[in-house]
Amino acid sequence: MDKGEGGRRILVVEDDVVLRDMLVKGLQKSGYDVLSAETGEQALSLLREWGGRIDWLFVDIRLPGVIDGWVVGSEFTLNHPLRPVIYASAYAPDFSRQVAGSVFMRKPVRVKEIVATFQDLTARFATQMSPSAV
Repeated sequence: MDKGEGGRRILVVEDDVVLRDMLVKGLQKSGYDVLSAETGEQALSLLREWGGRIDWLFVDIRLPGVIDGWVVGSEFTLNHPLRPVIYASAYAPDFSRQVAGSVFMRKPVRVKEIVATFQDLTARFATQMSPSAV
């Protein structure tokens, strides 16, 4: 699978099937290539399979199973130590577990807000990584 028109691949980890489908479709319409998972276990499997070919992560903190969104975010950071993660939850998070520089969005979230956040993060990351910024 090649990267989408936007040149970025996003892993969406969300157990709510309706929200996950809306996010996947909204991000695809915005030119992103999207992988999705329902559980932390599925997400870790995708992260290990795709590794550095996943550019961004949107993850619900509370997931069914043993592996939560915090663990998934930490695993993503192993491949991308400088990239923030977008965490989401309807519950108050334990910010001490959040990857440095990451974003927290309280549910319910709007697809437009998430797309705008990824576009902003992509632009900021590109600026930080450009030779003139170093």
